[in-house]
Parts: sequence; C-alpha cells; structure tokens
Amino acid sequence: SNPKKQNPKNVPAKPSVKPSGAKKSNKKKSKLENNQLSYNPNAPLTERPVIALTVACLTNTINNFDIVSDHTRCSGPAMGLSNGVEVAGDTSIARYIARRSSRSNQHGILGGDNLEQTALVDSYVDYAQTLTKFQQIRRVKAVAATLNHALAEKTYAVGHVLTIADISLFSAIGFPSQASDAEQVQFILGNKSCPMIRWMNMMRSHPAVREATQLAMGISIENETSFDAHAKMDPLVEGMGPLEGATVGNVCTRFPPEPSGYLHIGHAKAVLMNEYYARRYKGRLIVRFDDTNPSKEKEEFQASIIEDLAMLGVKPDVITFTSDYFETIKEYAMDLITNGLAYMDDTPQEDMRKERMDRINSKHRDQPVEDCIKYFTLMCSGDEEGGKWCLRAKIDMTSNNGTLRDPVLYRQNVLPHHRSGTTHKAYPTYDLACPIVDSIEGVTHALRTTEYNDRDEQYAWIQAALGLRRVRVHAFARMNFISTVLSKRKLTWFVDNGHVTGWDDPRFPTVRGVIRRGLNLEALRSFICAQGASRNVVVMEWKKFWAENKKEIDKYAKRFMAIDKVENVELTVTDGPEETDNVYLSTDYLPKDPSFGKRLIRLSKKVLLEKGDVEGITVGEDIVLMRWGVIKITKVEGGLEGVVVPDGNFKTTKRKLSWIANVPNQLPVELYEFDNLISKEKLDEDDNFEDFINPNTIATTIVVGDFGLRNLQKGDIIQLERRGYFRVDQPHTSDDKGLVLFMIPDGKSKSMGGLTGKLAHR
Repeated sequence: SNPKKQNPKNVPAKPSVKPSGAKKSNKKKSKLENNQLSYNPNAPLTERPVIALTVACLTNTINNFDIVSDHTRCSGPAMGLSNGVEVAGDTSIARYIARRSSRSNQHGILGGDNLEQTALVDSYVDYAQTLTKFQQIRRVKAVAATLNHALAEKTYAVGHVLTIADISLFSAIGFPSQASDAEQVQFILGNKSCPMIRWMNMMRSHPAVREATQLAMGISIENETSFDAHAKMDPLVEGMGPLEGATVGNVCTRFPPEPSGYLHIGHAKAVLMNEYYARRYKGRLIVRFDDTNPSKEKEEFQASIIEDLAMLGVKPDVITFTSDYFETIKEYAMDLITNGLAYMDDTPQEDMRKERMDRINSKHRDQPVEDCIKYFTLMCSGDEEGGKWCLRAKIDMTSNNGTLRDPVLYRQNVLPHHRSGTTHKAYPTYDLACPIVDSIEGVTHALRTTEYNDRDEQYAWIQAALGLRRVRVHAFARMNFISTVLSKRKLTWFVDNGHVTGWDDPRFPTVRGVIRRGLNLEALRSFICAQGASRNVVVMEWKKFWAENKKEIDKYAKRFMAIDKVENVELTVTDGPEETDNVYLSTDYLPKDPSFGKRLIRLSKKVLLEKGDVEGITVGEDIVLMRWGVIKITKVEGGLEGVVVPDGNFKTTKRKLSWIANVPNQLPVELYEFDNLISKEKLDEDDNFEDFINPNTIATTIVVGDFGLRNLQKGDIIQLERRGYFRVDQPHTSDDKGLVLFMIPDGKSKSMGGLTGKLAHR
C-alpha cells in the first residue's frame, strides 16, 4: 500500500498505541486482549484458526496478532477486539481480518468489488461450513464432486486469485498442507490426475498456507510441520527452537553490525544464530553494515568484520550497506512528515530527554507540515542552523513504553561518511533505518536481543506507518560473561591505553581474541546453540565456555611433553640408553585414537623431571615415566637415580610423571598464561570499570619440550601432558624465533596432572 494514503489513526493495528487523551474503558467482556487469537492446542488442525491465519498471512498482517494457547477453550478459536468483546469461529475471524486489511480488496480475498463473485465466494464458504459435521471421507468426496467440475479450466474456485472460498474448501477436506495429510486425501480419491488433486497441491504449496500451518501447529507441538516427505529439514540442534511461522525456502535472516569496532563473542552468538536458521530453513543470510553514523565508523572496522566472519566460518549470501538506501530512507521520512506522523524539533537534548521522561509534548509536536518540510530540508542541507533540528516520530508521549515517546529518527552530521563521502549531511537513526531496510531487503525474521524488547513495538509502528511488509521479530538473550566487558567503548579504552596488545589480544573477548587463545568453532556453535532459545539474560562463567571447547579439542590435540627449563631435577636411569645410542620410543599421538599416527620420543639415561613432582620421593618407590615405563628409585641423596622395572605395574604406581631426555640441542618453548582483564566478576551499574582493572593478567614460562614440537604450525592445538592444552601462536622457525604456545583454559579450577601455573587456572 502507498504510505501517502495511510490513515494515521489506523497506524498500527499491533502494537496498538493509544492516542493521546483517549479514554480507557473499564468494561471488559472478554479475557482476550485486542488482537489476541486464542485456541485449544489439543484440538485437531481443522478446529484451529487455519483459515484466519492464512488470510492474515495473505494480507501481511500476521505480525499484528498474538497467538495464545488456551487448554480450557472448547468452543473453537476466538479473537479479542478493541472494544473488549471477541469474535468467535475461524471463518468469522478470517472475514474480520480480511475486511480490516487495506490489502483485502487489492487481493480479492473476499471476492473483490464484483458482487457476483462475492456472492459465489460466500456460497462456497457456507457450503464448506455445512460439511464440518461429516467424516473426512464424505467431506473429501463432496468437495471433489464440486471442484472437479468447477476447476476443469480454472486454477481457483472463484475468479483468478486465491480467495477465502479456496481456503475454506481446503480446510473442509482436512487442510492437507502436510505431506501425510495430502497422501490421505489422494488415497480417498484414488484418481491422482483429477482437477481437485491439482488444486490441492497448488494450495498446499502456497507460502501463506504453509506459514499458517506452521503457526497453527507450532503452538502445541515441538515437531515441526512436514510439507514434503522427500525434503525434510535437519532436526533442531539441542537448545534451538523453531522460528515462528518459518517454512523451508521462505526464510531470510540478517546480521546488521555497525562498522565501529571489531566483533566480540556477543556478536558471534547473533551471527551464528542467524546463519543457523538461514541454512536450516534453506533460506538466505544477509550481512548488512549499519553504517548510519559517520562519527564512529571506519573502513578498518568494516574490513575487520568481514575477516571475523570468515574466521567464524560464516558465508553470507549477500553483503549490503544501509548507506545504499539513504535516499530511499529519506523518501520514507518525507512520507511520515506529509502524513503528519513526524515533526521537526529544536528542543535542546537535555530538555528533550526530560520532556520524554515527564511525558510532556514538545512545543513543535503540532507543527504544520509545511514548516516540518522546511526544517527537514534545512537540516539535510548541512546548514549550521539546521544542525539544531532533528526529526521525531509522532507516536505517543503518554506511553509506558519510553521508546514510543516520539523517538528521534533523523539528525544532522556533517562529517564525511566512509562510503558516501560528503553526499549526505544528515543521517537516519538505527530506529528508522532498520525496520525500513529489513522490509525492503526481504528479511522474514529479525533476530534481536531481549534488550530491544521495548524497541520492538517501535519497530512495528514504523513498518505499519509506512505501509511496509511486516517482519517477524525473534528475541534471544545476549551473552554476557563474568569479569568481562563487551562495550565497544570500553574495549577501545583497553586498546588505546595499552592494557592489551590489540584487538586480537588473547585476553580480549573479541572473535579474533578468543580464536587466538584456542577457541574451536564447533565448540562455539554448540555452546551458542545450547543458549540460543533462552530469553533469560544471565552472566555466564567462562569455565562453562571453555569446558565445551575442551570436549572438541581433546579429540584431536596431539600429545607432547615439556619440562620447566629452570625448575627441574635430573634423574639418571642407570640401565637406560646412552645419549650417543640415539634411541627413540614410538608412541601414539593420541592414545585413545591411534588413527592420528605416532611420534618419536628420545630416550636417554639422563632425563629431566619437574622439580615439584619429586618432592618427598623415597628410595624404593616406583614412579612411571609416561610412555616409557616404571622406574624404581634407587638413590635420592646426591642425585636422583633409578632403574627400569620391566614388568612394573602402571596402574598401582601413584607418581605418573612427564619427562624429557636431557640431551644437547633441546627445544626451548615459551608458554603464555592469561587471566581476566577485570578483577570483579559482575560490575554493578554504578561501577567504573577502570577501578577494577586486573594488574596481573599475563605470565610466561620457559620449558624444554619434545623435538616433535619443532614441526608444529601456527594455529595447531596440542596438549602438553599434565600441563594442559595450548595453541601455537608462533611456530619454531629459528633459534631466534622460537616456539610460542598460548595456554587454553579447559573449564577446570585446577590444571591437569597437578602441575600449577603462575596464574589462576581459568
């Protein structure tokens, strides 16, 4: 519909915004709120409001209604009206929705302006209702007897478009949109080539019918509808719920980052959820840069976000920019102005904030349209005088929802834009741009964090006010972590003040920071999916995150050994091989999975042990040198000595120690440990994060390790036995550029094997 022909008093149907000064009636004849559509979830499909839901989908008004479950309802579906009463019955609700929609005549759902067609539509609807008292076999054969003749040379029951007659007859035969129900109808009819079968297949493949089916079924069962027996969706990953009204091939999601910083772990949840749903429903994923604020945005951040998405394994179907729609958004802003739904305001920012808090109308709220256009043009020109003005939506200053108290939609900003340069001197806010571009680009489901819940009503108002296709909002909880800040402003402070080495610092919660520390992408997906359906905002512990990571990396992290270069003790295995013998032991990289191959371990009469491992050791005690064998200690004072016990019992020996042959040209390795940047687990609202900076967040240890470590490549993940998991940050390339390993937390409070590091193990 043309936004210029919209009646402001009818904007929007849902969310409903009570006009200023309207009287609230105390009388209420129905327990249903306005636009609440209720039915019993235990009722069969044909006793649910499938006709009404299909009409709502056809008229693009489905998002105006709240679909609620009522196990006590036994008289069929009902819908609450604005006057406090309710309309009952699927067909009655459907007719009401069609008549209220500005698109009903355009689509001819009720028969259009042709009286003869309208009468014929009504007769089919009445006929369909008379069949409800019969069993399905009789209903199917009765409709077939009628339609096989009527559809001999036509697609629809009446006219050349889908009407409520088709939907009612489809409901009469059992609303067979699902594959199993369609097969039942075909079995009853026998003749698969008759016109009614062709019509049924056309109906069941219609997007509005499929969306209505999904909505009608989704309220009571977790199993989603199956429209094609040969093309089923993958089962939902544990933790993820279905998208409301989503059907295969008809889903489009979007991830709209602002190019004003690097992506962090919270962004990762948003983009991976959007990608998951787009791929599961065989739809599209749009990555759209929300570049509406030249003051914050840089080309550097835009490029980094594309790199971060690649690191996450995300491949969008298309990359777009809000800035490509600036002229279109400006035209829509003018439509709001000319329809009396927006005004220009020069109230100082602090005064405006106070007026909104106190619910006081701006002195410009009733501004003439001509003046509004004049000041809007002045603002967009870049003139200094125009900088005092901003465009505000005229919604409801009395609303309990603060986002509806005439939010700002457009502001002047004369700084050059990183893509469009100085072409524009004023820019739309996210609140205006997002609902417009979402609708234009074909987004079906806008995934937004629960912090936007209040703004969802504003989002819907803008789309309704402009006559745009409505987009369904799917809320999820943002991901917060203890001892962590995710604000771009605060993360930038850490970088600018030298508390970290950059945006990829392994202590940082950025995507590149956690990947550099050793994050496995499959573990990240599993962790996010497990949280996905929840709308409860919680502060999560990092140990749960890293415990999920450990499950994945443990499957492929090759095992090696390393000993502290300083804090070590030499053990002489008196019957061991001499250094000059060059003896090696072959052992599996992964004892639990021999398919990963074998590594060689140098054997020698003299080996190095961790100093802490031999405290309290006594003569006659058996120890295990891992991967070699049992050694009986024969001497402690004056130097540790022992002999190999050929048939020693590994299981009963308590001390199982890592070791390294003490031979020349050992490989030095630099190990890094990290701790949280913030010392307080959960910052309060009044806390200044700068007062809780952890002064001790990085520690290094030099060890000597297996010669096999020389062959590691950057990004490899290994386990140093009894020390923990590590990621290669710098491979060994020369004596001057040695191997650097970053410790990966494993979710445990103590390190494996009892070897303690220099920082808290987390």
